[in-house]
Amino acid sequence: MSAMWGKFRFLAVLSMFVLVMAGCATYYQKNLKFQQSVYEGNLEKADKLLEKDTKAPLGKNKVLYFLNRGFTSWMLGLPEKSNEYFSTADHLIEDQQKNYGLEALALVSNPMVKPYVPEDFEAVMLNYYTAMNYIRLGKFDEALVECKRIDIRLNKLNDKYPTNKNRYKRDAFAHTLMGLIYDATGNYNDAFIAYRNALEIYETDYAANFKATIPLQLKKDLLRTAYLTGFDDEVRRYEEKFGMKCDSTNKPEAELVFFWLNGFGPVKDEWSINFTQFPGDNPGWIVLANQENGLSFPIFIGDRGVKEQAAFKDLRFLRVAFPKYVERPRFYYEASLSQSGQSWPLEELENINEIAFKSLHDRMVREMTNSILRLAAKKAMEALADRENKNLGSILSIANALTEKADTRNWQTLPYTISYARIPLKEGANTVILKVKGANNAMQDYPFTFNAQKGQICFHAFQNVEIKSFSYGN
Repeated sequence: MSAMWGKFRFLAVLSMFVLVMAGCATYYQKNLKFQQSVYEGNLEKADKLLEKDTKAPLGKNKVLYFLNRGFTSWMLGLPEKSNEYFSTADHLIEDQQKNYGLEALALVSNPMVKPYVPEDFEAVMLNYYTAMNYIRLGKFDEALVECKRIDIRLNKLNDKYPTNKNRYKRDAFAHTLMGLIYDATGNYNDAFIAYRNALEIYETDYAANFKATIPLQLKKDLLRTAYLTGFDDEVRRYEEKFGMKCDSTNKPEAELVFFWLNGFGPVKDEWSINFTQFPGDNPGWIVLANQENGLSFPIFIGDRGVKEQAAFKDLRFLRVAFPKYVERPRFYYEASLSQSGQSWPLEELENINEIAFKSLHDRMVREMTNSILRLAAKKAMEALADRENKNLGSILSIANALTEKADTRNWQTLPYTISYARIPLKEGANTVILKVKGANNAMQDYPFTFNAQKGQICFHAFQNVEIKSFSYGN
């Protein structure tokens, strides 16, 4: 009777562990109250929801917590506070070390048990927000440092991958922003170099991978700074290349650079793919393949014990869960700035939605082997346990099925796209209207007032938080 009761208690405890580990909801579903507050434009409420979560700053999702606190403070017009949160997130990302205990636990459960490591592009966007906060504070040197860190960070991240490197390896927006900051401080030589670098990235990386076109404003700024620097040969070369003339005569009293952040980037869900074992040509190896998608992964088992090797060889079928992105369609798709009867379209600088999808695909290509090995190890343990104890084998089978989950965490307050326009201002007060056009020809106007000094370049950023309804969790 005692032995039976002991076995019952063991199975009950193990079952409870499985239920705790298995949590069916994705990260997006668990944080829906916060996200709904953001969609509604109620940033005070969104920030309060974060503030009340006393466990998040210490838990495995603490990087995401501080990224979201940085975002809500940015939206609330608190640049110094925002940068404090972003700085904390930045240090956490830089200091992240592998926790081998959690790595082992992830091997038999799922990646959600580990601290969240941001996608490469998410880590880079942190520097963008920090730079914009510094611009808002009038600290242009500090903003330039953040822009330069984007290149450094991308190079450092991509150097980790010996094969299947990221298509997102250089950031055109960062170089454009650098050029604009140099421009605002009268450093036309460095502005020209930054604009030229941005152009080269748009022409190569972005055109091939992210469906991007070169902003007309970037061409104008490149020509103008080449002229102001005295690079006459470069002026002629780019005039011929662009099929346009450099406008060196029209110098406004002041200018406005307006950034429009539109909607939100994708959120993560999960999908699964089935693999079957095929005979391998080499002893000590098994091959798991999905013929439908042309995927094949050899796995070395020769360094394992005899019983464990036999368990691996008995594997016939595996279902592996992977993260996938779900697009949140933009409600507004077009915008312009209007002032004194003139209008300027906002041109797309960065499509974060495109970058997100391509970046996740590149990471999955690199990590698919580890994911398959993870589940194969779980199934082998299940087979071994079943040989020793049928009840234990059954429990492990249930546990493996329930805990086979993808990591669905991501930074969900990043915009879908970033666009910009550069327009002339007069010295003194200027009324500028942002006009946005969306679904079903919905129109919305947002008036802004800018007080400009002679020769000044003003900067401003605004985000539309509206999205269309989208299908999630199907």
